[in-house]
Amino acid sequence: METKTQPLLRIEGASRIFRMGEVEVPALSNVDLTIDRGEFIVIFGPSGSGKSTLINLIGGIDRPTTGRLWYNHTELTKAPDDALTNYRREEVGFIFQFYNLVPTLTAYENVQVATELVNHPLAPTAALDLVELTDRMDHFPAQLSGGEQQRVAIARALAKKPGLLLADEPTGALDLKTARRVLGILQQLNTNQRLTVILITHNPAIAEIAHRVVRLVSGQIAESKINEHPIPAEKVSW
Repeated sequence: METKTQPLLRIEGASRIFRMGEVEVPALSNVDLTIDRGEFIVIFGPSGSGKSTLINLIGGIDRPTTGRLWYNHTELTKAPDDALTNYRREEVGFIFQFYNLVPTLTAYENVQVATELVNHPLAPTAALDLVELTDRMDHFPAQLSGGEQQRVAIARALAKKPGLLLADEPTGALDLKTARRVLGILQQLNTNQRLTVILITHNPAIAEIAHRVVRLVSGQIAESKINEHPIPAEKVSW
């Protein structure tokens, strides 16, 4: 009898309600989602649909108001704060829209900072090599293009050797040509390193590169569908 592989991430009935004085604002409502190892998933939806809230729950930055969430066999919703800190440090690589590089550090040093947080990191040069930036490692962020800065941010996330890569609008500040290159790197990492990638975006064109697309509307999953024929990043257009 075939045994189903343990999913990397499992979310059951997750809701997140923010309170502003006496007013309750629901950001997520009863979300169920299972993510397998090695998947490339795009979470798509308009502004205010709950994408960032969901990615914050997955990344251990926030906890659901109700519901449960597991990573491997660990229930994150019951984990103490120090365990969540270790989860973020050891298991999750974060990529943000605006890079969040330290301006007074070189590309190499920005990546090196991440390697000091974990026990068995990649060497900064190895991480920069994965994003084809070893020739720019001694440059400061102000000396790099937007796309190069985002690639440094990806290298910084990879240096921890995470089990899960979370990309929050990673191409939102980039032109199409540069965005294609950044998305191509994420695709290569998913294919070659078997790295699980979850990317959130408001841009429907990006969804075409994913194995699976999850569409959020008003804090709920409106659709979750398999993409039978993901396109290569260089063919993305908008």
